Amino acid sequence: MGQFIDDYINYIKRVKHSSENTISSYKRDLVKMEQYFKSKNITNLSEVNATDLTTYIEYLQGLGMSTATVSRSVASIKSFFIFLFKNKIVEDDCAEGLKAPKIEKKPPETLTISEINLLLEQPNTATNKGIRDKAMLELLYATGLRVTELISLKLDDINLTLGYIICKDDSKERVIPIENAAKSALNNYLKNVREGICGKSDYLFTNMKGEQMTRQGFWKLIKSYAKRAGIDKDITPHMIRHSFASHLVLNGADLRAVQEMLGHSDISTTQVYLNSRQSKLKQEYDKAHPRAKMA
Repeated sequence: MGQFIDDYINYIKRVKHSSENTISSYKRDLVKMEQYFKSKNITNLSEVNATDLTTYIEYLQGLGMSTATVSRSVASIKSFFIFLFKNKIVEDDCAEGLKAPKIEKKPPETLTISEINLLLEQPNTATNKGIRDKAMLELLYATGLRVTELISLKLDDINLTLGYIICKDDSKERVIPIENAAKSALNNYLKNVREGICGKSDYLFTNMKGEQMTRQGFWKLIKSYAKRAGIDKDITPHMIRHSFASHLVLNGADLRAVQEMLGHSDISTTQVYLNSRQSKLKQEYDKAHPRAKMA
């Protein structure tokens, strides 16, 4: 079974050009499935049937795994068995009818606008590091980039004159406008400190040694500034992305435009921010309407 998992992972890497996150997640899911079936003395894929797969998913749920994690495991397994069936490794696609648990789409946790402003004020712009950090945080909130996208930006991906960046995601790319505060912070960074930090690197941002910044490095950066700001939330780079989208929708931005800026392939993914807006409007209604509290 392990060899076929390796073949499949090689396929999604070289043919499907899946992201590194998808590749590592799918491999982890399938190895976990393999270990489960080994514990049941099932080592041959031809022995696995639809009931076995359903039982395995129920086993994952019994471990207390989140609905999102179980759903991703279902997606991994279904994709794996399609690969096996198309390559005639198995006679039937026994994962075809496998159902993922329904994920309740809750509004994501975000920062308030005042918390965002407080966070963005923390870098000490009297230092080179502070100027760089200010530019990174301002750009993150201005565009809603994923942290991997932010640290992967190249110098050629930014156009301050016209006020936009180009974000490349696998084979796709999207153009995202930059607001004035981010443009100002980036201009200061590019003119005054970038060359001294990055040297000849093509990356827009690097660590202070001139090497490409890691996700973990930027994560720590945000955590340190959140602590300094006294914000009592478990802030992550993705929370800034959520805040960007939520604040745009809350202020009346078109949902399709937000979808395009975030790079969502499905509008339903973006609609979670609409739910957040409706919840906020309901709160304001209940607070302000003179008859809202009447029995």
